[in-house]
Amino acid sequence: MANTTQAAIINEICATYGNDERRMIDILHAVQGRLRGIDSAAMHTIAEALSCTRVQVEGVVTFYAFFSRERKGDITIRLCDDIIDRHAGLADVIEVFQQELGIAVGETSADGRFSLDVTTCIGMCDQAPAAMVNEVILTSLTPDRARQFIRQIQAGDTPKSLVHDLGDGQNAHPLIHAMVNNHIREAGEVLLTDVPAEQGLTQALTLNPADIIDAINTAGLRGRGGAGFPTGRKWGIAAATTAAQRYIICNADEGEPGTFKDRVLLTERPHLLVEGMTIAARAIGSEHGIIYLRGEYAYLLPYLEAVLQERRKKNLLGNDIGEVKGFNFELRIQLGAGAYICGEESALISSCEGLRGEPKTRPPYPVEAGYLGCPTAVNNVETYCCVARILDRGAEWFKAIGTQESSGTKLLSVCGDCEAPGVYELPYGITVAELLVKVGAQDAAAVQIGGPSGELIASDSFNRRICFEDLPTGGAIIVFASHRNILDIVAYFLDFFVEESCGYCTPCRVGNVFLKERIDKIRRGLAEPEDLDYLRELGNTIIKTSRCGLGQTSPNPVLSSMKHFPLVYAALLKTCTDGMQASFNIQDALEESRRLAKRRSTIYDEPYKDQ
Repeated sequence: MANTTQAAIINEICATYGNDERRMIDILHAVQGRLRGIDSAAMHTIAEALSCTRVQVEGVVTFYAFFSRERKGDITIRLCDDIIDRHAGLADVIEVFQQELGIAVGETSADGRFSLDVTTCIGMCDQAPAAMVNEVILTSLTPDRARQFIRQIQAGDTPKSLVHDLGDGQNAHPLIHAMVNNHIREAGEVLLTDVPAEQGLTQALTLNPADIIDAINTAGLRGRGGAGFPTGRKWGIAAATTAAQRYIICNADEGEPGTFKDRVLLTERPHLLVEGMTIAARAIGSEHGIIYLRGEYAYLLPYLEAVLQERRKKNLLGNDIGEVKGFNFELRIQLGAGAYICGEESALISSCEGLRGEPKTRPPYPVEAGYLGCPTAVNNVETYCCVARILDRGAEWFKAIGTQESSGTKLLSVCGDCEAPGVYELPYGITVAELLVKVGAQDAAAVQIGGPSGELIASDSFNRRICFEDLPTGGAIIVFASHRNILDIVAYFLDFFVEESCGYCTPCRVGNVFLKERIDKIRRGLAEPEDLDYLRELGNTIIKTSRCGLGQTSPNPVLSSMKHFPLVYAALLKTCTDGMQASFNIQDALEESRRLAKRRSTIYDEPYKDQ
């Protein structure tokens, strides 16, 4: 049982959220923040307060990376460990942190002051290596800067005091106060241009819901998260489904390594986002909405809460919005807790309900039965921002930009081996080659389109176009120069998927491990031609039989690299003519037998030498 003081703190936190089991994630964030860990006694107290089982609480605690059953340090440092940070010198930075703190990654100092961990992409790939110190973001780390930061903290400085040089734009706002830079390299005519306030919402208030949906359909707006489902069609289904309540959810959980464009919109266009969500609420008849903000962007939370409060005061949120009687819409922000799978819309809904972020079985789809079983429209940050602009400037204006099947502009997050990483707002249809010129990637040998779940292409495909009909992407563009090892990249992406799988279905949970094992065999130069057939067959099986989008795309690094870089694989294959397996090692095969029998082989082992 929790001690009296701990129990009082937990009960106070639970009461703040109305002892509502659906607010489990918020409650756990608060408990983790106050107590620095959520042990068994804390779980028991939470369960009693929420009238649920302790097992339910533990299931949620163990699912999310940012919660811990063990006490973490008062200052928890999470170093971003993605492929971009690794290429930017992460290993040297980690070494400095370990030396200065006297602990290894995964450990907490004896005095309980510091914990050192690594985490997957934190959305700062354009300014890597990066780290989170509690909720403070450190960017563009070098060994010397890392050493300086640690010594400041050891001397008594707070994490916030580490922020000396503020970033551009609203990153310098007192409620953000971050060294993060937007790195807006090219602003297009839709989202990153000067946007008039509330013009889209003003227009929407003069239309009936069906007309709003018609405008979105006419504009040809497709979801900007990567899958590209028509936004108007999604809203139409939600509006037509009979229900007492409907919900609007914004997916601001851009966890795909290499993606950070929504971070820029949340920083520079938060009012445009909420305006688009409010328009969506009018279109489908919703009175409640949620912005699901990834835990790595917690530093933006106070600023976004202030934006919502400002809109309430201006009658842009709440009851009778814009003096339209009966048009009521309210928003809350749900902070995530470090789970890539929550970028999948049904897993995100589970998380909003206070559950483990596991995908739901479909059908029914969220537009028919989503949050709390009600029709729910889930779109990402960029999509809602586009909605507001379409209502402002008109559907035909938006449709005239881009290609026939891909209307409008696309925000691209470009990082890796290039001179100008950052955010580019460009019309759909630009070729990869044209983009590489803009970003200064003269030595590009490979480009990952759409992050790990997308497609890795070679230079002979650089004439292809970024659009739904050719190369779709949620926004991530990672450039790799000619000196990078393709199979190292593939292996990293597979490690990422193995780590981030929710573990619910066998094809994803087990299949990705087998893919990684076979790729490692190839990297060691022990593979045979049959291993390539194995990879193709297993990859396609995982795609066809996995329950959600993670498993259905996780083999892509393997399959696309085999397609576009066949010589990389061919160079490492061994062809044996003696009928033996190139990878078979008799000594390794006998090791377990030696251990079980507690004796050596008289045939295959050297005899013991006299001592």
